Amino acid sequence: MPTRLHTIRRGDGPPIVFVHGMGTSAATWDHCTALLADRFTTVAVDLLGHGESPVLDDPDEYLRDRALADLDDVLADLRSDIDAPAVLVGHSLGGYLALAHAATRPGAVRAIVVLNTGPGFRDPDKRAAWNDMSRRNAHRFGVPEQVTTMNLQEDSIVMDRLAEMTTPTLVLAGGDDRPEYTGSGQYLERKMPDARLAVVDGGGHSMHEDTHAAEVAGLIADFVSSLDA
Repeated sequence: MPTRLHTIRRGDGPPIVFVHGMGTSAATWDHCTALLADRFTTVAVDLLGHGESPVLDDPDEYLRDRALADLDDVLADLRSDIDAPAVLVGHSLGGYLALAHAATRPGAVRAIVVLNTGPGFRDPDKRAAWNDMSRRNAHRFGVPEQVTTMNLQEDSIVMDRLAEMTTPTLVLAGGDDRPEYTGSGQYLERKMPDARLAVVDGGGHSMHEDTHAAEVAGLIADFVSSLDA
């Protein structure tokens, strides 16, 4: 199945799909995928409006459900080549998209890994405050303004479904990132039936890009390998 998103594929073995955060690209995963490609097929995605994926003018093209449909296409394309379900890994916005994918498509992926992210907001006022902040900061993300629509919280669907999300989940939080990400990880671990949290000592928000990449890659590899146990 064709996909409109640009992807970078490396390696051979069980498939892992990587999704970046707002304003970055598939290249953010280069260190991790290089370390994993000897054991896994890694596919890093450029979300719409990022990296080498197309930039469209219509803000509605960047709504969460459209982004999830794009990930469906990537997963289907990969499944046509490798007859095995993928593990979906996401950082920041990509982590939220991985959670939303598991919430709305139970059983579609083998497992998810989320880095320095949260499940959104159940409180409409908090959701509105997040969206207002995202709009104010749209110029800082380094992408066209319409692309930042992807960062908006439309509803509380992830929060509302956490208790029924049985997809095996590894939550990674950087010990030196903002404390709310560790708090979100603890919340996910507590509320989801099959989630566990690992805090990377000294890790920042983009810990998968720097000297902590080997530790992050190792945690992902161990988690994926444990799924067979």
